[in-house]
Amino acid sequence: MSEKKDTKENKEKNQYKNLRDKFTSGGNSGGDNSKKPFNFYWIYAIIGVVLISLNLFNWNGNMTDINLSEFEEMVKEDEVERVIIYNKQMAEVYLKSEALSQEKYQKRIKSPLITGAKNTGPHFKFDIGPADSFQEKLDRWNKEHNFSYDYKTRSEWGKELLTWVLFIGIMIAVWMFVMRRISGGGAAGGQIFNIGKSKAQLFDKTKGTNVTFNDVAGLEGAKEEIQEIVDFLKNPKKYTTLGAKIPKGALLVGPPGTGKTLLAKAVAGEAQVPFFSLSGSDFVEMFVGVGASRVRDLFKQAKEKAPAIIFIDEIDAIGRARGKSSSMGANDERENTLNQLLTEMDGFGTNSGVIILAATNRADVLDRALMRAGRFDRQIYVDMPDLNERREIFKVHLAPIKVDTTIDVEFLAKQTPGFSGADIANICNEAALIAARRQRDQVVKQDFLDAVDRIIGGLEKKNKIITKREKEIIAYHEAGHATVSWLLEHASPLVKVTIVPRGQSLGAAWYLPEERQLNSVSQIEDEMCAALGGRAAEQVVFNEITTGALSDLEKVTKQSYAMVTVYGLNEEVGNISYYDSSGSSDYNFTKPYSEKTSELIDREVKKIIDVQYARAKKILGENRDKLDKLAQQLLEKEVIFKEDLEIIFGRRPFEKEEPLVADAVPTTKPNEAISLNPVNVSNKTDDGDSEDSEDTVHTVEPSDNIPGSKH
Repeated sequence: MSEKKDTKENKEKNQYKNLRDKFTSGGNSGGDNSKKPFNFYWIYAIIGVVLISLNLFNWNGNMTDINLSEFEEMVKEDEVERVIIYNKQMAEVYLKSEALSQEKYQKRIKSPLITGAKNTGPHFKFDIGPADSFQEKLDRWNKEHNFSYDYKTRSEWGKELLTWVLFIGIMIAVWMFVMRRISGGGAAGGQIFNIGKSKAQLFDKTKGTNVTFNDVAGLEGAKEEIQEIVDFLKNPKKYTTLGAKIPKGALLVGPPGTGKTLLAKAVAGEAQVPFFSLSGSDFVEMFVGVGASRVRDLFKQAKEKAPAIIFIDEIDAIGRARGKSSSMGANDERENTLNQLLTEMDGFGTNSGVIILAATNRADVLDRALMRAGRFDRQIYVDMPDLNERREIFKVHLAPIKVDTTIDVEFLAKQTPGFSGADIANICNEAALIAARRQRDQVVKQDFLDAVDRIIGGLEKKNKIITKREKEIIAYHEAGHATVSWLLEHASPLVKVTIVPRGQSLGAAWYLPEERQLNSVSQIEDEMCAALGGRAAEQVVFNEITTGALSDLEKVTKQSYAMVTVYGLNEEVGNISYYDSSGSSDYNFTKPYSEKTSELIDREVKKIIDVQYARAKKILGENRDKLDKLAQQLLEKEVIFKEDLEIIFGRRPFEKEEPLVADAVPTTKPNEAISLNPVNVSNKTDDGDSEDSEDTVHTVEPSDNIPGSKH
């Protein structure tokens, strides 16, 4: 019996479906779903046509408008047969048959539009004006010219009804149009009525990102942990049989451009489950309670589609540690949003089947309650790619580019230490643009090297106006950097020196440092000494200094303070670090040490810098003849390479037998490779630094970025 009942219900459903298809698809029984949805703007078009028709349509029938004086002339010439006054406002005039035959009326009197027969009247109409005065004139004209008249009442309910219907219809259409605009076209996350709805973008089986883990080069450790989450969703039995539970959340942490969002896109492309993607700033709104409402709506949608994944990019926008806001105790909407997020992630209610992925480059400012296990069970650090990972990243980004067959990916990977995946993608694209600009059919090796120079240093400006004196100072400044770095063991290997203006810099010394994870005191001091070589050369040669060493001084000042207060590398201060990894010191108004200790720190920092400055001057003084030769070559050639320095100084005595990179290659790296000194606003300086560059000279850590030219 149950089977028969199901068959009957299915039959009724099929009949209803066929009937619905006939009405919705114009009788197309094929079930074609490609029919376009109804466009609401057709309603506006119909209303516009009706309004235009009303203006063009002749509501007066076949009558012609005249005025009172014209009617008086008709009366005096005995052409009027009778007059009917409607509602004591409008008079309709019937002419005699003799008058109709006159030529002056044949053009003015209209025939019926449809039948085309003779117009029997009324022929004219006019507004009578004041009823009392018109009645007196009408009585007098009636006696003199013998025509009849009558008063009638006319009800124009049809016209009034149509007017009201059109008015109400227009108001409804305007209201619907405004409401659709206010509600964001009916989409979730609109303005007024949907302001508390989530703005998350949904990816599922029908709508993917077209990105897989094969598109993510390098990041092997991070990929392994992320792939495990995806594999758990695809094959849960493999893990549940051992009693394992799926991680509730994973936090991707790392510097900008390392591929955190790309990993999330790969998860969306391969997870085969609903994937909600949004940014932390999507929860932020000017209205109170909106952020918390959007969090609730987001998790509600995710639970309905469980198992599902939620990805929140830049979660530090709402996940900043509570109690550290600059609002000084005011009601912080961001904290309310964070509280709701904490509750949804691991609160009293269950949240099974929803996995949270988040990405940030500011993990140090996140709230500790957000970081704990049970909310983010895994913290995956996505670091800058190493040599092998850079090689794989280059292979991915070079695939769509038409490159010369002689291009060595290993060579390119060695020339870009410290570059992120986004930097490498930018280099490949810039190299292709340079090759196209030079009318080449393929991208060659020199295009890649020029692309590195272009991205790091900026565009060459050979036509920049520089005085002869300034050019000489720039040459000696850069020669000082090159000389000191060449003669110091732990200074970064020099690649090339140029005095060609590039970007906002007037000159640059380019280095290619080793990829090392630890720095000793001697290594840091050699880097500082090389950074001060430019100013030392000015003092030794010209006995005066310029403003061109701003970025050098800023660099060594930060390095020396880091040695004393962060890394505990100073004997007087001792093995003490005042560095606060939690970030709470940013909101404190007091220093973590006394005034006496502050004076000691300042004194030791100045001592470190003075010792390295004196050391740089001593090296330059002992090699003054070589410094002059190098500066003269710079003035003549404008760009010199490693081979030129070997001719002047000989082979570098500290060079390793198996160098990490190829010799004499003009390249740089962001963060710690390039020496670009800031240019003064008054243009009275020898070399400058680009504002857009993230390059630094001889950094202690690759993340210590020092922008230039901001003074």
